[in-house]
Parts: sequence; structure tokens; C-alpha cells
Amino acid sequence: MSSNPVAETVASLMPRARAELTELVAFKSVADFDQFPRSESEGAARWVADALGAEGFQDVALLDTPDGTQSVYGYLPGPAGAKTVLLYAHYDVQPPLDEAAWTTPPFDLTERDGRWYGRGAADCKGGVIMHLLALRALKANGGVPVHVKVIAEGSEEMGTGGLERYAEEHPDLLEADTIVIGDAGNFRVGLPTVTSTLRGMTLVRVQVDTLQGNLHSGQFGGAAPDALAALIRVLDSLRAEDGSTTVDGLAPETGWDGLQYDEQQFREDAKVLDGVQLIGSGTVADRIWARPAVTVLGIDCPPVVGATPSVQASARALVSLRVPPGVDAAEATKLLQAHLEAHTPWGARIRTEQTGQGQAFSADTTSPAYAAMAEAMSVAYPGQEMQYAGQGGSIPLCNTLAALYPHAEILLIGLSEPEAQIHAVNESVSPQELERLSVAEALFLRNYAAG
Repeated sequence: MSSNPVAETVASLMPRARAELTELVAFKSVADFDQFPRSESEGAARWVADALGAEGFQDVALLDTPDGTQSVYGYLPGPAGAKTVLLYAHYDVQPPLDEAAWTTPPFDLTERDGRWYGRGAADCKGGVIMHLLALRALKANGGVPVHVKVIAEGSEEMGTGGLERYAEEHPDLLEADTIVIGDAGNFRVGLPTVTSTLRGMTLVRVQVDTLQGNLHSGQFGGAAPDALAALIRVLDSLRAEDGSTTVDGLAPETGWDGLQYDEQQFREDAKVLDGVQLIGSGTVADRIWARPAVTVLGIDCPPVVGATPSVQASARALVSLRVPPGVDAAEATKLLQAHLEAHTPWGARIRTEQTGQGQAFSADTTSPAYAAMAEAMSVAYPGQEMQYAGQGGSIPLCNTLAALYPHAEILLIGLSEPEAQIHAVNESVSPQELERLSVAEALFLRNYAAG
């Protein structure tokens, strides 16, 4: 990589990148203002806006999105007649969870064993820095050959959809020939990967009622219908014996034909306890990227401490269903709700309410942008070929952009490989990965402009 001037420039910029990521990670920019002050998110937004301004971006703006947060926008004009590329990242982060469980404070970027630790280091403040590094490397080596738009979202982790709605109301703003979403990750450190599919998701709240009020379990138990027992039956109906998701009418047997996920490696990545089996059938990649997956996220019922000998009159749960590409999330929601109602025992009353939704996404990997990225990644990662992976998570903005700009090519890359432990305690980023992906993005922009 060292004989490449772009790579040499990025390598020379890494100390500055670390200093900048340290500043950006220090903002407690969790977009839940009941937990963290709004001023922390606004400070991070201003930091990104100032960084874009310093790189010569025009029309830099803090966009007030409908969910009460700010997204940062900027435009860097390229040569006349050049293509336009939109670079996306988000500066908001997940809450740190138990701060005492972090080895070093979550908002202090700390180097340990060759990685940089801090909340948002990989997801996705590192993505902001990656875009800046790529552009600086091009500016130092002949200039940026495309028009560049940058959008840094302020509430991606909350799923409140502010930027999606803003984009729909201002459809010209983010229009581009190609969109690079810097919020995914390599399948493994050192293995360059584009994410070509995302599962969609739906959230449904379920309430079961059987009695006007709780009853003494000694006096009435055995005949009085227990709402908690009914709810447990309903939730259990969502899984086959092997743990596969079973929602009536939802095809479970789709397959994944790209990069495969070794089962032992998955067990290690997922930290599965010894002797505990994986659930589902088919390959691991089939299960996590190409098939529906139900998860019970929470149950309201009496806690063990302080419980009384009672038959429960009501119980409720929050159920998440990840939806594979090719399945409409709204249709999947209807099937899930119908399934829950059909499998409720004893004539118990059940109410279901959808509380969230995002569509699945599937990219056209035969497009010119993918060829340009494959060539760039083979240079940034010598001896490696670009891989196609799925991602089990959802990025609803991808679908909004795909619907608004049907001709745009969308690529997903990023710093969230398995060791990064995003959303967990001790999140970290690999500086080597940041360096190589910044080189890859710079070379991609050059290849794409020439294509």
C-alpha cells in the first residue's frame, strides 16, 4: 500500500484523525434528551459542521429534522460535469449502558492493545472521520474528482426517523448518482466487505387480558385463565422446535449465497455459552441475513422479588421481527399480528399495536459503483478481494434514499466489524481499518469519477 500516494497521505493523517476522533467521542451525543443533555448532541453537530467548513464545503447547515434533532449537511463542488456522491455517517451514539463495566471511560477515546476504545468510535463517529480522511487524501493528490455531499445524521440510533422525513420533504437535497453509507462494517478485520442487503424490522406490542383483576392462586388457580401463561403460549408459537422463527404465512426458507459465516466463528463472535446450541436451520448466513427472526425484547409481568401468589389478569410484551429482503415490512407486520391473534389460547383477549417499522434493503451489486469499489478495496487491502455480506440490522434511511433516488447506486461500508462490539460496553475501532477504508473510499471516488 505504501507505494500509493493516497495511502501515504492517509497514513500521515492518522495522528490528526485520532485527535479529531478523541474530540468527537467526547460529546455524549445520545439523541435521547431524557438521558443526556441536548447540548451534547448540538456540540457534536457543530463540530461536524466546523470540520466540513474547514475542508471548503459550501452550504454547510445544521438541519432541524422533524424528530427534534439536527443533521449536518455540506456540499463540496467538484469539476464541471462530474458525478455527485453522497457520503453518509451519523454522529449520534448508543447510550453507554453500564459505565462501570467499561474498562476505560466510554467518552474518553483510549488506546489499548492496538485499538481505540470509546462509545461511537466505530459506530459511527469513526465513519465521519473516514469520510474526512478520504477527502483530504484526494485534495492532497490532485483534487476531489466528483461533487461531494456529506450528511451526518443526529438520531440514527434512536430510530425516530427525523432525517428520513426531512429528506422526503426536501427531495433535491441528498440527490446523488451514488450514495456511500459509512455505517456498516467489514466481515472481519482485514477482509474488505460491502454490505449488500439489510433486514427490515417491525416492532409490535402485545397485550393479553383474561380477568378483571388478579386472583389468589390458591383459591382460583387451576380454572381461572392466567394472562401471563396465555402470553407465554402465544410467544412460544413464534418458534419451531429448533428455534426457527415461525410466523404463519411468512416464508422461512430463503437462502444466502454470498460470503458464508463459519459456525464456530459465529459462536465465538456471539459469545454463546459452552454446550448451548445455536437456533434455526440452514447456514448461519441464511439465518442472520436472509430469513425472518423474531425476538421478544421485553415482557411486563411481576418481578420475582415481591411477587404474590396471584393468577395474573394481564400481561404484555414487545416483539421484534427482523424481515428479510424481498418481504414488505408492512405485510410482515400484518402476518405477525394475525399470527399472535390466531395462536392466543383459551379465548383470551389480545391487542396488538405496531410501534416501529423499517423496510429491508437490497443493493444492485452489478452496478458500476460496485466495480469501482472492488478495485479500490483490492488496492487498499493488498491480496484481498472485496466480499459481499448481509447485515441482520436495519438502516431505514437506505430505503428512503433508494425510493427517493431510484437511479442512485448505494454502497454500505464502515468500521463496525465484530471486534468493534458496537452497541455494547467497550466499543472500539481498529485504526488500521480506519486507515485502509479511508484509502479505499478515496480510491473509489477516483475510480468512480473515471468510470
